[in-house]
Amino acid sequence: MEQADCLFCRIVAQKNPAGVVLETPTTLALRDINPQAPVHVLVIPKEHIGSISALEPRHAELVSQIHETIKAVARSEKVESNGYRVVVNNGRDADQTVRHLHYHVLGGRRMSWPPG
Repeated sequence: MEQADCLFCRIVAQKNPAGVVLETPTTLALRDINPQAPVHVLVIPKEHIGSISALEPRHAELVSQIHETIKAVARSEKVESNGYRVVVNNGRDADQTVRHLHYHVLGGRRMSWPPG
């Protein structure tokens, strides 16, 4: 269900433009507008889910589909073999700026640890 005040819901509904990388029946992958690596793609569920904390057991298949989309993005962006990072921010202290579950797929450079 679309949330009128949610940027990602508006993108899913094609009311806002986005650099779409990949689309499936349940997920959308788009380029981050403020990339932190040569490859920085967001993978979102089309269903509005506010955060990881809002996931329920009924979302198990959707989470699996999100992970399949992440793997497909890594292949299409050619970062699968050298490696990539997947990040999910959950809540204010983690700097989740859009209250719609989204996964950052980062690659194309060596990552350091710890992040942030």
